[in-house]
Amino acid sequence: QVQLVESGGGLVQAGGSLRLSCAASGRIFGINTMAWYRQAPGKQRELVAGITAGGSTSYTDSVKGRFTISRDNAKNTAYLQMNSLKPEDTAVYTCNAEVLTTIWRREDFWGQGTQVTVSS
Repeated sequence: QVQLVESGGGLVQAGGSLRLSCAASGRIFGINTMAWYRQAPGKQRELVAGITAGGSTSYTDSVKGRFTISRDNAKNTAYLQMNSLKPEDTAVYTCNAEVLTTIWRREDFWGQGTQVTVSS
C-alpha cells in the first residue's frame, strides 16, 4: 500500500506565504503525475496544480504567478509553494499521486488533506 502525508498547512494573513509538502511512502515502483487539489466549504474540489515525473507543470488560472509546484523524485515528495495568498485560497488542500505499484500497475492515491486558512 501507499501513503501520502501532507504537511505545511495553517493560518496566514493575506499576502503571506505557505509551503505544502506531500510525501509518498510504501510500495512505490515509480510516480507519474503528482497534483494538489483544494476544496473550499460549499464548493467543488478543484485541481490547483500538477507536475509530471519529467517536471512539466500546470496550474489553474487563479493561482498562476502565485503558486509553484515542484517535486523531488528521490524523496517521492511534491511541494506547493504558495505566495501572495488571498482569502479565496482558503480550503482543504489534498495531494494526489498516480503511483506505479508494480511495473505494469498504476493506482491513484490521496492524502488526508491539510487546511489552509487565509485571513483578510
